Amino acid sequence: MTIEYNLPTNITLLRIALIPLLAVVFYLPWHYSNIACTLIFIIAGITDWLDGYLARKLNMETPFGAFLDPVADKLMVAIVLVLIVQQQASPYLAIPAAVIIGREITIASLREWMAEIGQRAKVKVSQLGKWKTTFQMVAIGMLLYRDDLFGIPVNFCGYGLLYIAAVLTLWSMVNYLRAALAAIAEK
Repeated sequence: MTIEYNLPTNITLLRIALIPLLAVVFYLPWHYSNIACTLIFIIAGITDWLDGYLARKLNMETPFGAFLDPVADKLMVAIVLVLIVQQQASPYLAIPAAVIIGREITIASLREWMAEIGQRAKVKVSQLGKWKTTFQMVAIGMLLYRDDLFGIPVNFCGYGLLYIAAVLTLWSMVNYLRAALAAIAEK
């Protein structure tokens, strides 16, 4: 089996390459590092949308691309959440971050297992999962930015959205686990 590198796959690889860049910029002793990190994170989010759009639009979907895209997403989210928790050490931030990272590991493992037993379609991405991702990404962007903007407490809002994302994370995980158990029970 050969790995096919096409434009969407290369865009996904760019998203992975942005992770160490974001980490380096995160620790720079520069007053604007939070703005630079937020911009890098936004660019990564745009690449997430763009690679999927181009793969479908240009009929360039590949098994490698289908594998790599969620890996890139999970790496970005987990690493950035760890950076944010380290910077703003608080159980109020660590708990929802741990819930989100734990869910990502659980569902990735569940999907792999379901694929092995021929039931991958039972745990495909749901609309609830897309809402979770939206809240999660906006929350992470706000937590990276941190500073108040036009009198809006951006960091505080990021906390709130992260809690919403954590609740949606648990809800979607329960739905995925129910679907998996139902599929197993059928067998």
